[in-house]
Amino acid sequence: MTVLCVRFQPASPDEAALPGLLELLEEFTPVVEALPPDGALADLRGAERYFGRSAVELAAVIRVRALALYGVDCVIGAGPGPMLARVALRDARPGVTRAVPEDPDGIAEFLADRPVTALPGVGTATARTLYDYGLDTLGRVAAAPLATLQRLIGAKAARDLHEKAGGVDRGRVVPNAVSRSLATERPFTRDELSPERHRRALLSAAEELGSRLRALDKVCGTLTLTVRYADRTSTTRTRTLKEPTAHSAALTRTAYDMYETLGLQRARVRALVLRAESLAPAEQSSYQLTFDPVDEKARRIEEVTDRVRAKFGPRAVMPGAMVA
Repeated sequence: MTVLCVRFQPASPDEAALPGLLELLEEFTPVVEALPPDGALADLRGAERYFGRSAVELAAVIRVRALALYGVDCVIGAGPGPMLARVALRDARPGVTRAVPEDPDGIAEFLADRPVTALPGVGTATARTLYDYGLDTLGRVAAAPLATLQRLIGAKAARDLHEKAGGVDRGRVVPNAVSRSLATERPFTRDELSPERHRRALLSAAEELGSRLRALDKVCGTLTLTVRYADRTSTTRTRTLKEPTAHSAALTRTAYDMYETLGLQRARVRALVLRAESLAPAEQSSYQLTFDPVDEKARRIEEVTDRVRAKFGPRAVMPGAMVA
């Protein structure tokens, strides 16, 4: 066992605590990859030798320290690689680390009966295509001829899926910093059922992210929406933007689209988290010019409102839909 996938579970989720929790993991290994808003991967290859303990034993120490120092519990999956550790996390629960066997036969048995959506990166569209042909478990996908998978989902995706379903984990933990992304959270004072209030919170979050990106002269290529529910579960959706942007209107449209795909039916929502990822310098980006005067006008208005907010505060200018 070399890799841990850790998901922190504070009683009152607060993404501001994540940097401190990452520092806790870095006390055991410098190879830590943040998985915002509430998780991380840690490669313990060197730590196992240094501390003379297995990754599962170190996971128990990490859990105790997180509780003692931050009041945060965590669920932990352990595996030979990051992909397998993420799959193991689905079975983990507070107090018990779920570990994947290290031998090939044990890995194959561990994966065999799991749905294809258990693999990171397998979306609903790919899963639906595979289900239509009876390939509903990882065991069946691994046993299927590669040529069949290539006809269904394409050559590159099929090779990747076939390897992962067979337990081949070529991933690695890439040390990063949580600051490579920007996030904002909109908690509700009570569990919120109203889609109108959900959308208003998303509008507010997108406006804030756009303003912060423009202040840093950055653009984002990916937007992630996390919906936290009253039972402490959550749903996350990620969307790659058509072009990197810091334009608030584009961020808002994408956030709304992701929200609509969830199809929430009277869901009791506790908080919404919007994260801008794949940040890049604004001067290295470009956007498609249009003949639409509305778009150009909106961008000029953004420049003015940014200057007003910088002088008089973030609530000096707000969209009319946020005033209630």
